Amino acid sequence: MTLDLRTRAARLLPEGRLLPEAVWQRRHAAIVRLCLLSAGLLVVFAWVRGAGQPAAVGILVAVAGPALLATAPGLGRKTRASATTLSLMVASAVLVHLWEGVTESHFIFFVMVGVVSLYQDWVPYGVALVMVIAHHGIFGTLYPHAVYSHAAVHDPWLWAGIHGAFVLAASLAHLAAWRLNEDQVLSDPLTGLANRTLLEEITHRVLVRGGTVSLLFIDLDDFKDVNDSRGHAVGDELLLVLVERLHSCVRPGDVVARIGGDEFAVVVNGGSEVARAVAERVLVSLAVPVPLDGGTVTVRGSVGVAASTDTADRTAGALLRNADLAMYLAKAQGKNRVVVYADGMAEAARRRADLAQDLVNAAAAGQLVVHYQPTVRLADGRTTGFEALVRWNHPERGLIPPVEFIPLAEETGAISLIGRWVLREAVRQGAAWSRESGTPLRMAVNLSPRQFQDGDVVDDVVAALEESGFPAAQLTLEVTEGVLVRDVDSVVSQLEALRALGVQIAIDDFGTGFSGLSYLRHLPADIIKIDRSFVSDLPSGRSATTLITSIVELARTLGLDVVAEGVETEDQRQALRQLDCAQAQGYLFARPEPADRVTVGPAASVRVPAQAGAPAAERIGLEGTRTR
Repeated sequence: MTLDLRTRAARLLPEGRLLPEAVWQRRHAAIVRLCLLSAGLLVVFAWVRGAGQPAAVGILVAVAGPALLATAPGLGRKTRASATTLSLMVASAVLVHLWEGVTESHFIFFVMVGVVSLYQDWVPYGVALVMVIAHHGIFGTLYPHAVYSHAAVHDPWLWAGIHGAFVLAASLAHLAAWRLNEDQVLSDPLTGLANRTLLEEITHRVLVRGGTVSLLFIDLDDFKDVNDSRGHAVGDELLLVLVERLHSCVRPGDVVARIGGDEFAVVVNGGSEVARAVAERVLVSLAVPVPLDGGTVTVRGSVGVAASTDTADRTAGALLRNADLAMYLAKAQGKNRVVVYADGMAEAARRRADLAQDLVNAAAAGQLVVHYQPTVRLADGRTTGFEALVRWNHPERGLIPPVEFIPLAEETGAISLIGRWVLREAVRQGAAWSRESGTPLRMAVNLSPRQFQDGDVVDDVVAALEESGFPAAQLTLEVTEGVLVRDVDSVVSQLEALRALGVQIAIDDFGTGFSGLSYLRHLPADIIKIDRSFVSDLPSGRSATTLITSIVELARTLGLDVVAEGVETEDQRQALRQLDCAQAQGYLFARPEPADRVTVGPAASVRVPAQAGAPAAERIGLEGTRTR
């Protein structure tokens, strides 16, 4: 019962930052030295004032004794801080008695309160307050003329309370300054949220109190695109809106923090189920479009959840690390989702790190291979070209799914090297097939957004074409809409330079990206590729039919060709023909195959045997996490 009351009382006091151990030790050592110095100076002052040797010895013991106790390493912070505070308060009381009747001697109490404020803890203030009231009350009663020099000698306890009130006021002033300073150091300047340091300290305090606590690690998906396309001022404005939404999703007592440019965390009182419910609300809230001066922006997020019950390591660092691991897994699984930490995720993270290292040398080691999927003319079923898609055959782990290694390559930057290699292989193969068939076959190659950032795409294309002898007019380079929002002017300039060579530009996964239809007014594009998510609803999906009709009509108006992706059934093929879509790709016609399994037929006919019963599956090129 007593412990419960004490805990409740402690929670009523404002909590500040816990000093790092090294900082606390340095401050404590300085205060201990001050205590010992005070003891020595008071002994000298006592002799000057005519006190005898017993009094001098008593002063030395009373002041230096608690200070020496405070040096014991086995004692906790609060006990050691209390001991030095006791020493300083005794020293102040001794000075008042040695300098009896001088009101100014009382100022020493306020000086010592300032000294103990260096501990940034409530306990020394409490000790100081008790010591002042006890001294002024008890000794003011026993030796009134030594403690007071005015009418207070007749009512010492009243004046003890007054002095105590002044000490309390001084303590509160120091604490207020301490907390205001922390608000500046431990809060994010843009949002006012707690920063990473304060988040870890709050989490530590909650864990020490016991009970279950969870942590949400939130990363805004592709937020860099907003800063790159609209500027950091708009990005900051958007962040402030999103912070308000985060506050609306959490419960009273939950703490929201900003721990990076587009990373946030939430400390939740409760287990993983409670935290997951909060995380789901966060995703729903983030997905609501935000109207800004530059137009409407939709932001999504990936959320990792970890609970203190997940592992035996009940520390703030472990909780944050586990939530971070879960968030990265959410990213790897396609973003815009919640993943709860489970045993084995650390191993998965290690595996990803190993894969990232292996991926750097995969092309040079001959582990990468290009598969080719044909593009078919729907009117007569003839193949008009191919799309090059990279696959990784790891020497130890076998065939690694593209959905696993392509996002990894994007994150690490290895995608630029892989992209150049795929481009050279594809145009070399395209030149060979064109010679064999006697027909100018087209070859489509995906370009990663990182290739536009990390190198000169135009130079890479020119070098590959010259090396292979493949005509530029037969090459199609595919980009997703996402690449256009990183640096629109730079990307458009490079795409225009490629078109000037005779290369065609295709917008891949059209309708699913960040940009929307409006970007078509500015893009030097020749082809629109309708995303498979629209095709999969044909022929029964009314909205899909309407959308594809609109895209085909828009493309016709702009003079663009249209290719539908992910065609898997005859009904879908027939529906696309009726909607005037000219070309298509998909498992209905053929799966992606290595070059040695593609048969080149006579005169404008290239056949790839379709595999019956092939299920819908992921098909990823170099464009990130695109699926078919």
